[in-house]
Amino acid sequence: MSDSTVTIIRDFAYLLAAILFIRGLKGLTHPRTAVRGNLTGSVAMLIAVGATLWAGGIVSWVWIIIGLVVGSAIGGAMALMVPMTGMPQMVALFNGFGGGASALVAGSELVIRMMDASEAAGPSVLSLRFLVATAASGLIGAVTLLGSLVAFTKLAELKFTIGGKKIRMSNPILLPARHVINAILAILVLTLCVMLVRGTNPATLYWMLILVSCLLGVSITIPIGGADMPVVIALLNSYSGLAACATGFVINNTVLIIAGALVGASGLILTTIMCKAMNRSLANVIFATMGPSKTGPSADDVYEGKIKTTTADEVAMLLDGVRRVVIVPGYGLAVSQAQHAVRDLANLLESRGTDVEFAIHPVAGRMPGHMNVLLAEADVPYDKLKEMDEINSTLETVDVALVIGANDVVNPVARTDPSSPIAGMPIIDVDKCRTVVVIKRSLSPGFAGIPNPLFAMDHTLMFFNDGKKAFTELIAAVKET
Repeated sequence: MSDSTVTIIRDFAYLLAAILFIRGLKGLTHPRTAVRGNLTGSVAMLIAVGATLWAGGIVSWVWIIIGLVVGSAIGGAMALMVPMTGMPQMVALFNGFGGGASALVAGSELVIRMMDASEAAGPSVLSLRFLVATAASGLIGAVTLLGSLVAFTKLAELKFTIGGKKIRMSNPILLPARHVINAILAILVLTLCVMLVRGTNPATLYWMLILVSCLLGVSITIPIGGADMPVVIALLNSYSGLAACATGFVINNTVLIIAGALVGASGLILTTIMCKAMNRSLANVIFATMGPSKTGPSADDVYEGKIKTTTADEVAMLLDGVRRVVIVPGYGLAVSQAQHAVRDLANLLESRGTDVEFAIHPVAGRMPGHMNVLLAEADVPYDKLKEMDEINSTLETVDVALVIGANDVVNPVARTDPSSPIAGMPIIDVDKCRTVVVIKRSLSPGFAGIPNPLFAMDHTLMFFNDGKKAFTELIAAVKET
């Protein structure tokens, strides 16, 4: 088969893969078609990889096969072993590995071309476009790698002891003069990029760029708190796509450029959606970080003498014969792994003629769509998952709202107090429901660090309990009612 024929077949395969990538992204826009969209994207990647290996003139298949076997074994084991509550951490690792792979591929190509350039009698093969793409791939890939690893530690809520001081990674870790450090690292990164593009000892400069970019990835991610991780995960996902796109220009691979551009663009759009859902700018997330409010009423002022506690039996009597119930899940649902118990209660209530729906806030949990993933894993029907904008207009007709582990996303202060850290943030208006039952371990605040007046309202009952245990007790009590 001639080289021209091989090129035509490869390019046709790349075109088919690109179309399937776009179709796959379209499928991911709705829970009902998400599985099909995911499979479509996987088939597209299989076609792209297969065409590249077939037309690439591989000298030895040994390392290719070893990589396929080892990678498949690791990926399969992770898919089977990681619980659904651990998906945010796994997504963070995927983003990091994607960025790291892009940086390594670009670095390898740079070394190979430098060897070719030193041996060639003709002009250098290190063109300006190649060097710019290599610098971009190294910079974005390294920032994505270390930034994602830091995000992983925050999502996993890991704790470290340094110098006798316990550090909880999910909290913002504010380094001394962090803005100055970030500025210095950014200047170093840009300087190294310029020197690399000018072609002065590019191999050494590239690995120096990787090192400084890794430090930059850590320094810009570590001050961000766990509650902002949905935005960070979406942004790092965009970075991994941009790194792949730049690497596509490095190795002259069309389908990698297309796939990387799609991931980069979709990740950026998702980041914008997440910021809008939190009423915050991306710069505010990265540089300011939401912290506890220094003004406003204290928890004692809001709660003292106003909290009404309840039990599973009382809530069961409250649920007896009601027409409509809305369940509002938050991060507490994921922590307690209560999704199956929540589903069982919803099924039990529906068997008795109650209409049960789930109100999903865009940033509830630790990654975009976290609550959707958990509830889908528990086989909750897709049509029962209602987005915030869709359900808010009907909450006044809800008899009982069950809030599990959500805090800031149901805090009415966002509507009433312009000086609040969450002022203007769109929330689920559960305070408009006829009765609200909040399931929490304690009255501890959300990440904004402010009390929630919803907990002290006349029509709110506090059921202090672990999420899973609370719903298990509710199921037993409802069955006895």
